[in-house]
Amino acid sequence: MAIPVELSCVLCGRRFDPCEPVLTCPDCGLDGTLDVTYDYESAAKILNRASLANCKRRDLWRYIAVLPVSGEESIPDLAVGWTPLYRSKGLAEKWGVGEVYIKDDGRNPTGSLKDRASAVGVSKALEAGRKVVSCASTGNAASSLAGFAAVAGLKSVIFVPEEAPHAKVAQLLVYGAEVVLVRGGYEKAFDLATQAIDAWGWYNRNCAINPYLVEGKKTCAMEIAEQLEWDIPDVVFVAVGDGCIISGLYKGFLDLLRLGITDRVPRIIGVQAEGAAPICKAFRKGSGKVEFAPAQTVADSISVGSPRNWAKALRAARESFGEMITVTDDEILSAIPELARSTGVFGEPAGVTGFAGFRKMAEQGLIGKNERVVLIVTGNGLKDIEGAKRSVGAPVVVNADLDELRKVLGDGLGI
Repeated sequence: MAIPVELSCVLCGRRFDPCEPVLTCPDCGLDGTLDVTYDYESAAKILNRASLANCKRRDLWRYIAVLPVSGEESIPDLAVGWTPLYRSKGLAEKWGVGEVYIKDDGRNPTGSLKDRASAVGVSKALEAGRKVVSCASTGNAASSLAGFAAVAGLKSVIFVPEEAPHAKVAQLLVYGAEVVLVRGGYEKAFDLATQAIDAWGWYNRNCAINPYLVEGKKTCAMEIAEQLEWDIPDVVFVAVGDGCIISGLYKGFLDLLRLGITDRVPRIIGVQAEGAAPICKAFRKGSGKVEFAPAQTVADSISVGSPRNWAKALRAARESFGEMITVTDDEILSAIPELARSTGVFGEPAGVTGFAGFRKMAEQGLIGKNERVVLIVTGNGLKDIEGAKRSVGAPVVVNADLDELRKVLGDGLGI
């Protein structure tokens, strides 16, 4: 089994031994997020097409040779990963592209892709002998951490914006987390969480700070490649908030290339809400720095005006020859029912933002007619019922009377 052999700063390139107690580069501060690299030559002897074909595990730990854990003893006993990848011929035909696939990561235990990061984070906390884990979150990372901490017997302290969706806060409380609602939005919650983690020595699950968390998220890319029988897609669309998921996707495809399992990395398209688009603005300007600003969008999971993993996110889009685009809240809301009615996959607002971006680029003729596209749904629609309700009309209400029903339905919907 391979273990991390090195950490390196994404900005200045300074290298660190993984035994050193650093999470970000001391020279570059919080902007200096770290990459985790492995002895890929050794890992390739363990992790390859043949070994994966014979692997009995159907979760993210099938890729353990390039995950930053020392063994299976600390792995939380909660299945995560190997989520469905559906082909949608209807969407491909409607939007004039070669093939469209939906990666439904809302099928993870707590309903979002963030479970991949929490599985690795809790494993690392157990290895470190910590008793308490903590993070700041707009909702999904919080509920994910609370669930995995609970099954591992750890305490969790979660900082979320006061306006977080009630369903997500309820999840936290059900899992037994200590929940702190913070006035002032995600940025304030993140700052307070960082101070508390430093003050009490809790294990830091913040994905933009802890480099090991992105390693869990990269397994989504690895699954896509394997589920497509190693025929890498041309384009991958994903929502972007803090920048951690798009960073993880790029890292996953890149690690497969380094292992010699695949021969290329797909173009990765990051999609942000217009009201929370600092990374997209920096990408458009060709800037090497992101300007923080207040965020406001219906997609709470990506409502981030101060993205902490901006450097890796920009790198993912640029080095994959991808793109960063924005969509309006109306485009996000209209994507919820369209995706559900076309594919059966119900996504929360942030979960369908990648699909909203795909529609926009397809309408503009920016996707090739023969290209293979993967859309990642990052969170289940039940995470934000209020958002879903805003995307559809009201139900019919009648008395238990067939004549009254006939007046409402007319010819019985033509059936």
